[in-house]
Amino acid sequence: MKKLISCLLLACMLLPAAAISIPAAPTQTITTTLTFTTPTIQTSEDQTTISISNTNSLLHNPGAPTLPSQLLTYTFPLGTTINAVTVTSATPQQIHLTADLTVSAAPHSATDDGTMITAPIEPVNLQTYPTTPYTTSMGGGIKDEQHVLYLNIHYTPVQYHQATQTLTYYPSATVSIDYTLPTRSMFPTTTTYKLVIIAPTKFDAALQPLIAEKNAHNITTKLIAPETICNMSNYTAGRDCAEKMKLFIKDAAEHWGTTYVMLVGGRSGGIMKEKWFVPVRYTNLDDNSSWEGGYLSDLYFADLYNANGSFSSWDTNGNGKFAEWNSHGKDILDMYPDINLGRLGCINAKEVTTVVNKIIAYETTTKFDVWFKNFTVAGGDSYPGDQWYEGEAENAVAISYMNGFDATKLWTSNGNLTMPADVIGTINMGCGFFYCDGHGNPMVWATHPPNNESWVNGLLYQNMPRFINHEMLPVVVCGGCHNGQFNVSIGNFFKGLIQQGKNYFHPKFWYREWPPECWAWKFISVPHGGSIATMANTALDYFATGDYNNDSIPDAVQFYSGYMNTQFFHSYGVDNITVLGQTYEHGVTSYLNAFPPMSDQTDCKTVQEFTLFGDPTLAIGGYQ
Repeated sequence: MKKLISCLLLACMLLPAAAISIPAAPTQTITTTLTFTTPTIQTSEDQTTISISNTNSLLHNPGAPTLPSQLLTYTFPLGTTINAVTVTSATPQQIHLTADLTVSAAPHSATDDGTMITAPIEPVNLQTYPTTPYTTSMGGGIKDEQHVLYLNIHYTPVQYHQATQTLTYYPSATVSIDYTLPTRSMFPTTTTYKLVIIAPTKFDAALQPLIAEKNAHNITTKLIAPETICNMSNYTAGRDCAEKMKLFIKDAAEHWGTTYVMLVGGRSGGIMKEKWFVPVRYTNLDDNSSWEGGYLSDLYFADLYNANGSFSSWDTNGNGKFAEWNSHGKDILDMYPDINLGRLGCINAKEVTTVVNKIIAYETTTKFDVWFKNFTVAGGDSYPGDQWYEGEAENAVAISYMNGFDATKLWTSNGNLTMPADVIGTINMGCGFFYCDGHGNPMVWATHPPNNESWVNGLLYQNMPRFINHEMLPVVVCGGCHNGQFNVSIGNFFKGLIQQGKNYFHPKFWYREWPPECWAWKFISVPHGGSIATMANTALDYFATGDYNNDSIPDAVQFYSGYMNTQFFHSYGVDNITVLGQTYEHGVTSYLNAFPPMSDQTDCKTVQEFTLFGDPTLAIGGYQ
């Protein structure tokens, strides 16, 4: 009876509140004029490429040339109506080429045995590419804890005609946007609970010190159990507990003003059927790799709204298969985070206590100590065979964003990365951030020496207990496949034996899906050091190779996972965003603005799989 009364009280608390009226606004217009310098055509060996010096983005599709583009991003309150986007291009000029433009290669990934996987290339019409000079994309998101509408206009001032070896060049364009602001707000003007923690009741006692600490720093916090949410009568529309939880988070945003959500709990067991402390969502995106037809994505719980402010279900075709992109269908997703969300993948109450103590100690004792200004990076030659050392190049971009930090470069090319002890010893000395980029699985992060396909182990699951950096805890970004695949369990080992017998030992056993927890979460859960937060991929991590636009910048840092990983450091070091969940969200949003995910399956996967393990309200560097 007490449980029933509690559920009814919670349901009443989440009943729709009266909408808050704001003054009606007339239709307004924004006008922007674009001018472009004359294209530069470069021919180098067997490459012919084009560049325009004053553009800020790139149009990139495998199987087509990479073209200079201009990205315009506009931000409005969520609920704004975009009445019209008008783009008027200047009189075009024709430029004759002496050779076909070089087309970009498909992105790559790698399996545990080192086999390279190449993503399929969708057919591209090069008769006129792109078919129109501009495209638009929109999404409902969050910025500075305010719910917003993003409008992106991608203008490409050149069109390529392969059959005639010509370019159509537009020297200027005028962009006009007619819009109407919303007449009412979907969200309260005051915040009841800034942070909602969703965790099973067995973790309640272990979470109380963290809740007290958050409340003491004006982060009003509500703790609720997933089983409570899933038994509430006002979420019967949810088709499973995960969807009911997402609907609850949406209500929390609209009625409590919640802008942060922390999920506490990983896998709780199960052999033939997984069991979870907190619900998860699997996608149904099949990249034709013969490796995975779907994967975990916590972004599902953070993407609450479409561009028009309606619920982002991730099942637009209504067939009960979420985030579907395969031969059977394709769901149209918004994918912009509307909540700053992170997960603590704890598998027992002891781990909750460990991580809670680490968060409290970090936030209250760090205070930008000298050790914090150390930035450790690790990488090598992710794709031996071209002139670039992809992991090291991505490390270098991240370093360029982190002004004021002293970088330690653990690279295979300089001999500083030869074994896990190199990483462990450096982190034990203290650093504010650690960024490794290479290859991985749920138990291993590794890379290659320069132009050599042999392996250098950078950090292994079994190495984690050797961390003794205590409160000198880094925020970690890991580029690699499956390092964040948090559905691992010893139950997977027994499931494999039941289903496949001795055949399980080749190759599924070597997927390493059978440890108690994955590499990314183990980094956090070790008691005497490790990390304070880790961002990693739950699935195959795709990266670009070569330099197919001949701009002397490796494509690995401009597209796919390399761009995704480094955006976190741009958010912190350049944009000065210092709350963990906001820093992570801003990086994801930057990727979505630059590469609309519904246009390319690999872009979609890159964002969906990049997961934050940690407290989204964490003050990076501690409270000041």
